Amino acid sequence: MNTEQARKTIDEALSRLSDALAQGKSESLTMYLAAIARFHRYSLGNLLLILSQRPDATRVAGFQTWKQLGRFVKKGERGLFIIAPMRCCKKVDDASDVNIESSDDDESFIRFRAVHVFDISQTDGEPLPEPVRASGDPAGYTERLKAFVADKAIALEYSSTLGSAYGRSSGGKITLREGMPPAEEFSVLVHELAHELLHPKGSRGELSKLVKETEAEAVAFVVSHAIGLDAAKAAADYIQVYRGDKDTLAESLQRIQATAGEILEAITPSE
Repeated sequence: MNTEQARKTIDEALSRLSDALAQGKSESLTMYLAAIARFHRYSLGNLLLILSQRPDATRVAGFQTWKQLGRFVKKGERGLFIIAPMRCCKKVDDASDVNIESSDDDESFIRFRAVHVFDISQTDGEPLPEPVRASGDPAGYTERLKAFVADKAIALEYSSTLGSAYGRSSGGKITLREGMPPAEEFSVLVHELAHELLHPKGSRGELSKLVKETEAEAVAFVVSHAIGLDAAKAAADYIQVYRGDKDTLAESLQRIQATAGEILEAITPSE
């Protein structure tokens, strides 16, 4: 597979997801959102490539990375094709044409190349340490999430006067209902933080309230799922706002993925 074939595979995968949503089927989106939780460091395109080649993939890495982790790719296993950026330097045939004051960056450009990764099921070797899973209790993740909120200069308050709402985002300030169970508090805080990051006050006015709420709920699903909490509402809700436009779907999923990835990078301990 070359990069042109990869782009075609990505487009076809997005079309299949688009068609599934248009038919009211949430299973495909649930699978995708769960995959974001596992592979939040990968681009939308590479995530779709991984799922197209191995839908049951759980953890992928390159040959040398697995070797460093004490695991080895099984004989005969075929790598999963993804694309990676590569910085190239322009060739200068005549040395007299070189501007000695120019930096290397002035003479470089980005190209994409094929690389291969392998799922953990394609390897043997030392068992990997299992990441801490919340299993219904976010444990230390909530405190790290609150620290991230503070780093973003967002005030966090608790109130008993929110009416039927569990949380509220009001442009630089998040208010949560007092007394929520730990898992619910975590999920609601992620939801309101997603609003702060995705829909800051005064911007993105072209989006409806329903679209904004659904994007925030999808981010909460991804982050909650990534730390082991049970969250199953976002995918079904997403169908309510989807209108069959593949480009709009891709843009929305990219926003969800980027925001969830930013939060997970901040709250997940380094391995």
